[in-house]
Amino acid sequence: MRPSNRELNQMRDIVIETDVTRHAEGSCLIKIGDTHVLCTASLEERVPPFLRNSGLGWVTAEYGMLPRATHTRMRREAKNGQSGRTQEIQRLIGRSLRAGVDRVALGERQISIDCDVIQADGGTRCAAITGGWVALKLAVQKLMKIGDIISDPLVDPVAAVSCGIYAGQAVLDLDYPEDSEAGVDGNFVMLGSGKLVEVQMSAEGSTFSRDQMGQLIDLAEAGVSQLVAAQLAAVGGCACSPNLRSFLPVTIKASCTKFRHFWPPLASHV
Repeated sequence: MRPSNRELNQMRDIVIETDVTRHAEGSCLIKIGDTHVLCTASLEERVPPFLRNSGLGWVTAEYGMLPRATHTRMRREAKNGQSGRTQEIQRLIGRSLRAGVDRVALGERQISIDCDVIQADGGTRCAAITGGWVALKLAVQKLMKIGDIISDPLVDPVAAVSCGIYAGQAVLDLDYPEDSEAGVDGNFVMLGSGKLVEVQMSAEGSTFSRDQMGQLIDLAEAGVSQLVAAQLAAVGGCACSPNLRSFLPVTIKASCTKFRHFWPPLASHV
């Protein structure tokens, strides 16, 4: 039995609220259970020096956690400098999002994705990648609306989910109690088409077999399908591969011009 009483193949509730900040070109608040991450996308009409006159765009990311996002207060990294963990996570976010971008179509401009963890209960980097894509998509939609770019440079959604071996069983979407005790922990970044972008797996307390790795990848594929469907509902699009259409439509609760997209666990589809 999982601490949350979820089924082995059951995601936590997924909530994506868009346009939550006034100034950013794209923004969302993504909630995966009790993990809440604010994601914003900021447009700059320039690229890093190594890309000048290349005709290529760039997507980069920064990640941080508020001091009381966790059980006990952490010191602000702005005061003490970024930890190795933070640097590793924000590089992962940037790499992951670029995997779904046609940088020629984006043009010579940069979009910076800022991911700030408001509340952490496991899977913060996965939530940041998933919400970061939503913020990125909203920013690109604005560029297309004003005619700055002609074709959509986001060729495929990008989402991520954690899976692991907990109490000897393969489970989907680890929360903190599971993550802190899992024998095997993995993060899986995938495109909406099902292709893998990056896999991070480690034996935290026990080793794992190739068969177990396959079980985790199968769980991750099913979980990412749910996340991608929620992403597409959040940005107002439903053009997706056939294996994702079964997850739509999503239940949408509207409030004025803001939309709160609620995605209940879909264990029956996994």
